[in-house]
Amino acid sequence: MGSRDSAPAAGAGTDGKRTGGGAQPVPRRTAVELAALVGFLAASALVAWLGSQATITNVTGWYAVADKAPWSPPNWVFGPVWTVLYTTMAVAAWLVWRGRSPNRKLALTVYGVQLALNLAWTPVFFGLYPVWGAAALWLALGIIGALALAVAACVLLFGPIRRTAGLLMLPYLSWVVFASSLNLWAAASN
Repeated sequence: MGSRDSAPAAGAGTDGKRTGGGAQPVPRRTAVELAALVGFLAASALVAWLGSQATITNVTGWYAVADKAPWSPPNWVFGPVWTVLYTTMAVAAWLVWRGRSPNRKLALTVYGVQLALNLAWTPVFFGLYPVWGAAALWLALGIIGALALAVAACVLLFGPIRRTAGLLMLPYLSWVVFASSLNLWAAASN
């Protein structure tokens, strides 16, 4: 009947089930959905902030003099790109949360896994290199490889629930694959 991105029918709650006394009041449903969006954005912002703590001290340290891939962008590119990616991935997860699919829980669990892998990569790559050397970069490569698989799984799980959500995850997947190539070069060259 409707598209996958359509709102629940009149008299249905955000989970698609009929409510006891008719339709939920729009302001309450809107407030809950807005709070959920803020929650997803806050989770992404927290992961970004925690990751930045390992980056800040090392990007001008060992990483500044490290042998980087010839296709590595300048450092100033990473902040804006990650800001956009963290925002779009949070919106994608929120769209899935709003969906009515029985696969919604699995999709959001995989999203949580990829968020944890995302969080793990930065301190391993930037923070452990001064202690472990190249071994830290190889470990980071394993983590970012797992991250790429988890993000690909999100794309595949999100798409059938909300097409827009799946599409919003594609730039993130592309960037993670690109970052994997940078990580591989760094591991092999430092």
